[in-house]
Amino acid sequence: MLCIPAVPAANRLLASLPRADHQHLLRRCEAVELVFAEVLYLAGERIPHVYFPTGSFISLVTPVENGGGLEVGLIGNEGMLGITLMLGVDIAPFQALVQGAGPALRLPATQFLAELERSPALQMALKRYLYVSMRQLAQTAACNRFHVVEARLARWLLKTHDRAHADTFHVTHMFLAYIMGVRRVGITKAALSLQQQKLISYRRGDVTILDRAGLEAAACGCYRIEKETYERILACGAPESITG
Repeated sequence: MLCIPAVPAANRLLASLPRADHQHLLRRCEAVELVFAEVLYLAGERIPHVYFPTGSFISLVTPVENGGGLEVGLIGNEGMLGITLMLGVDIAPFQALVQGAGPALRLPATQFLAELERSPALQMALKRYLYVSMRQLAQTAACNRFHVVEARLARWLLKTHDRAHADTFHVTHMFLAYIMGVRRVGITKAALSLQQQKLISYRRGDVTILDRAGLEAAACGCYRIEKETYERILACGAPESITG
């Protein structure tokens, strides 16, 4: 089994590669700084680059007819953006929206495909990551259909906490309503309930996680399932704070 180590401020997929492959790929990547709310590409556009977040995180949003959207995935330093290139498809299936500003490594799509051909270790790591991504996508679909807003919000906050690597991060009720596909009043009510339970605090768009264990208890079981899937397939020996 591929074991992905927990490496703060680095991309864990790349860090899992043999040293020679890791160093070779790093030399070809460009270090970039992702900006909050930046759109890296839209659904239906060609994928010009792949991204390996190191201190940033990216929402995958599927558009809907009324101009809204629904978040179906979240990528931090445990993964990569542009995985569909492995399938021979260079069209983005989702909008990629920067949710957490910070550094990332970027590689042109053509160079990424060349590196895949060159490195069997990279192929294996990304095949496993692709499986995890598919499993999490299916879990998100079930969660959005069957679970109440408060439990979904708790799950989303936990997933973001994992990737932000900080107890406080910025997000507005309007943005949460957009990516979760619910009315803003529903988000406000759910967030107020979590605050009253002293699980989080919220002030001027800044959320602070006060009681991580309590928030996990308030979340639906989807968070635990996704986390266990990642750890079983990829993260041998990773600490509990990594990915949901």
